[in-house]
Amino acid sequence: MKANVQWSISDRNLDTAQTNTQRHLAIAVQAASSKRPPLNLCLILDQSGSMGGAPIKNVRAAAQKIIDNLSPQDRISIVSFDHKAQVVVPNQLAAYPDAIKQAIEGIRAGGGTAIDEGLKRGIEEVAKGKTGTVSQIFLLTDGENEHGDNDRCLKLAQLAVSYSFTVSTLGFGDHWNQDVLEKLADAGNGSLTYIQNPDTAIQEFSRLFSRVQSVSLTNAYLVLTLQPQVRLAELKPIAQVLPETIELDVRREGEQAIVRLGDLMNNTARVILVNLYIAQLPAGNHPIVHAEVQYDDPTLGSSLSTDKAIIDVTAQTVYQSQSDPQVQQYILALAKYRQTQIAETKLQAGDRTGAITMLQSATQTALQMGDQTAATVLQENVTQLQTGQDLSEQAKKKTRIASKTILQ
Repeated sequence: MKANVQWSISDRNLDTAQTNTQRHLAIAVQAASSKRPPLNLCLILDQSGSMGGAPIKNVRAAAQKIIDNLSPQDRISIVSFDHKAQVVVPNQLAAYPDAIKQAIEGIRAGGGTAIDEGLKRGIEEVAKGKTGTVSQIFLLTDGENEHGDNDRCLKLAQLAVSYSFTVSTLGFGDHWNQDVLEKLADAGNGSLTYIQNPDTAIQEFSRLFSRVQSVSLTNAYLVLTLQPQVRLAELKPIAQVLPETIELDVRREGEQAIVRLGDLMNNTARVILVNLYIAQLPAGNHPIVHAEVQYDDPTLGSSLSTDKAIIDVTAQTVYQSQSDPQVQQYILALAKYRQTQIAETKLQAGDRTGAITMLQSATQTALQMGDQTAATVLQENVTQLQTGQDLSEQAKKKTRIASKTILQ
């Protein structure tokens, strides 16, 4: 199995008269494989009192449906938590699905919420089956971490990543902390899912499960070697824009910039957007960046890397723009996310007028990129704020998801 790397740039041509030129480099990375390694999945499920009734019933059904779709070579573990955590299903091969489903049926709601306790026990369980597998954690909660420590949660997500595990979070209902769950998913190289009502639990679990089933390579890193005339933007220089928008931490080693990508999927590319500044160049072709991806192949138990892609530009004395429309779409996706984030920050600070202005900008950006659903969500927020209303918890969560993805 191998990884494929493709690149494009916002405008491949430069003007030789310009002393400094900004360009956006888009790098798409995807696995190429006809089969997937065994899955090592841990479900960490909130069973606090607020999950009583339809929520816990639908979560049990969603978890049981996942069990039905595991192969006997896959591994499964299940942890439930309230103000403490317990192992419902120890890490094991999914060879006896009926017994596992019966154990899930025993999960009952009651008690408080300590997310970090659940995450700690989940990491311990998934670690038992990590060799030769794709290790994934799904963490579902409907509430605040009232009996836990949010900083500890983030440290645990980072610990999971150090073991090459991926952490995805699912917020159930309207009372979970979107900042905490987004930070956990971003730190864990996973995704954030909003389960708006109990009836959609099975659908959202199944969607996330289909995604992880397509993972065949893990622990991927993008390594960019910058040429002397090239530098990264100083603030937030690299972000992922597909399959969801995430600001990426950059590690610098000399002329190299390194970012962790996590899992690579067969049917969905991870698209990374790099904000570059290029110094004045003489006429002609010039390499500006060398890009390679380092990754693990669980089936081989080895670390591999792609060939280095050479990204080049052409400096022209008579400049003619050669813009790339797809990269422009990626730039808009990142702008939509950042404008929405600024709006949220302004609203939290009590600056309603500033929040409205930024949400209007985000709405226009969404329309410009053809994301009509996000534009509708964002415009509804503008209307509510303009009429003096506060945003509901549901509206805030829909906005967060709309800012990170292109809604279907």
